[in-house]
Amino acid sequence: MHASSEDKILAGLIYVLSFFFPILAPLIIWLVKMKTSPFVDFHGREYFNLAISYFVYGLIASILTFILIGWVLIPIIGIALIVLTIIGAVKGFSGETYRFPLIFRLIPDRK
Repeated sequence: MHASSEDKILAGLIYVLSFFFPILAPLIIWLVKMKTSPFVDFHGREYFNLAISYFVYGLIASILTFILIGWVLIPIIGIALIVLTIIGAVKGFSGETYRFPLIFRLIPDRK
């Protein structure tokens, strides 16, 4: 998938801005460019699949705090989310596609 320099910047910004404005900034970028840029559309879908998956993982870990294993899982989930978000940003800025491991594909790819 070919990406222009503007598309690469916007795809990377989806992830970078998610640290400061977790849902709003990526959603705005994705909604504005999803019809005109397959590359930004791909990274928008990946980001939201990642966010949904890690929300569910965090919810499950929070419930599991009652049997103590959640206290171990919560920091691991947080660190994994930060690392995967950084990887996504690097891949977006470099013009590569990257499919995150262990996430739910609730927002499927366009055919």
